[in-house]
Amino acid sequence: MTVTLELGLIYAIMALGVYLTFRILNFPDLTVDQSFTTGAATAAILMVNYDLNPVLALGAAFIAGALAGVVTGLLHAKGGINPLLAGILTMLALYSINLRIMGNRANVPLLGHDTVYSWFSANGITGWVLILVLFVIILIFKFLLDWFLGTDMGLGLQATGDNEEMVRSFGVSTDAMKIVGLAVSNGLVGLAGAFIAQKQGSADISMGIGLILVGLASVILGQALFHNRFVTSFADTAVGRIIFGTRNREVLMATTAVIFGSIIYRAAVQGALAIGFNPNDMRLISAIIVVLALLIPKWRVRTRAKSMTTVETQPALEEATNAKA
Repeated sequence: MTVTLELGLIYAIMALGVYLTFRILNFPDLTVDQSFTTGAATAAILMVNYDLNPVLALGAAFIAGALAGVVTGLLHAKGGINPLLAGILTMLALYSINLRIMGNRANVPLLGHDTVYSWFSANGITGWVLILVLFVIILIFKFLLDWFLGTDMGLGLQATGDNEEMVRSFGVSTDAMKIVGLAVSNGLVGLAGAFIAQKQGSADISMGIGLILVGLASVILGQALFHNRFVTSFADTAVGRIIFGTRNREVLMATTAVIFGSIIYRAAVQGALAIGFNPNDMRLISAIIVVLALLIPKWRVRTRAKSMTTVETQPALEEATNAKA
């Protein structure tokens, strides 16, 4: 249970980055699969070769991931390349760059080097106490992202994703908005990669493959669960206003949903493995979770529409039947 929560909270940082591009910017960014590894590789090599402080290594991982996002942004905004293709090109290039960062090795072990997790263990922060500490750390990142999206630049990012043409008509550079958004997004992804590398004690060249699916699953699951009448009603209560605020509430609720979505996704994967699925089926399980998360809301809408149609047409059918009689 604690392992599931721990992984869910760490991957929530990555999910927040995916949310920023896919939901806010409406940009299908596939850079994530390798910017995650870029962050892990950067942190690992700085800690191993230069004995860098683990916390500073996390900061370096954020910067490395952000640079990867900038490249994707420049390819699309200044090069006019399709968003999907720009992400794929950067992702392909990063595979070789990550190998160079890691000294042409597929794996960089962190054994014998201080990590954030070794600090936690040395200070007795384990089990549920560690979960609490990680939860506080994730909340800090969530609130920072909420604050950023509430600034003028953040509102510009949201507007760019909603209606790019309208934003341009107000003299705002949508190219700059996209580059900034992709930089912040991939910075968070790289940071999550560094966290995972320090947790598992190594950085591996293949650790980010298929990660975009994990991020999407977290975003879609969380929003599918949070977009219901109960949560909306709760947000309108006094307690809900304190938690979600009154300004930019949709974003505050969405970032909260993403964190819970990441935890639920991890719990679903662990549950699937517990009932006998092979660990090699992880990608298949992820795909099924995403498909279900996408289809279930649509089924609900269709069922609701059918029931409303039935209620509306029932009196007319009864009248027609009575007229014939």
